Amino acid sequence: MEQQGFKTEQEAFWAGQFGDEYTGRNTGEAIIASNAALFAKILARTAGVRSILEFGANIGLNLLAIRKLLPQAGLSAIEINQKAIEQLKLIDGVKIHAMSVLDYRPQAQADLAFTKGLLIHINPQMLPALYKTIYDSSLRYICIAEYYNPAPVEVSYRGHAARLFKRDFAGEMLDAFADLRLVDYGFVYRRDPNFRQDDMTWFLMEKR
Repeated sequence: MEQQGFKTEQEAFWAGQFGDEYTGRNTGEAIIASNAALFAKILARTAGVRSILEFGANIGLNLLAIRKLLPQAGLSAIEINQKAIEQLKLIDGVKIHAMSVLDYRPQAQADLAFTKGLLIHINPQMLPALYKTIYDSSLRYICIAEYYNPAPVEVSYRGHAARLFKRDFAGEMLDAFADLRLVDYGFVYRRDPNFRQDDMTWFLMEKR
């Protein structure tokens, strides 16, 4: 179903009022601190990362955390929601692609391309094409931080159907691209006493 010029109803959902409300709910220094703790683990398993592209950056809380860890790295973001884009513009030096990730075509490769809480909200039929875009956008590393499930499953999301999907996103990418290898993976927990996240599993992959 195409809505408001988008390919899927999920894109229209995040570009609209629900996406605006999400942007309003998810902000603050505590989130940035938790993100910094997470990305410190991930980036410790990389080398030579000087450019980073986030798919679905929202207001940039992941990028702000990464900047604390890699202050010299060039940062780029793809974001669909206009309210979030206005917040992204307040972060100096971030190159913003104001569009759906499904419409993005790689303009240059980044040392690290990543998603965090994005793929779970993508129409499953669009995942293979998006995997290819993420792969093509990466010069060396890809990180996928999402809700994991060994088999595809749909979960009700704040009372909405067809808005949240769990599956083995990283495994599907490893199967799709023979030159990707798994470098490391880990889990972050919503009950962590210091740096809580939303029960998310991260996977770091590298092109061989």
